[in-house]
Amino acid sequence: MIWLLPLVVVGGLFVPLLGYLVLLMMITLLILAYFRGRFWCWHLCPRGAFLDLVLAKFSLKKKIPRLFTKPPVRWAIFALFMLAFTFQLITADKTWLAFGVVFVRMCLVTTLIAIFIGIPINQRAWCAICPMGTLQGKINSCSRRKK
Repeated sequence: MIWLLPLVVVGGLFVPLLGYLVLLMMITLLILAYFRGRFWCWHLCPRGAFLDLVLAKFSLKKKIPRLFTKPPVRWAIFALFMLAFTFQLITADKTWLAFGVVFVRMCLVTTLIAIFIGIPINQRAWCAICPMGTLQGKINSCSRRKK
């Protein structure tokens, strides 16, 4: 699935409707999270594949800081990204194309952050704070309580 990342972050700059692939992935990973937790993160995530196959060659591979794994930090990052995402959706033109741009932009920004922290720390440092990973974990823990 690694091919989906450049398709969205590069192709999406020219064809913004490719951003809807991000929406499709988000819906899929959230449904999957109910049954399998963060399975998406470790087995299907295009960014994770990129981080492991490409960024790992440049990463210093240090231990991921414990701060990244603390729930208050992870939820603060989740809230920050959801606020940014919501703000972009609200201020975007109300067209399919404009909404596609929002998804492409969020994917591009999060990929750049993953690269920025992945090189000096660990290629999977982003995964520790990924807003979608945080949400997947919560969905799965809620689904286990119901069983």
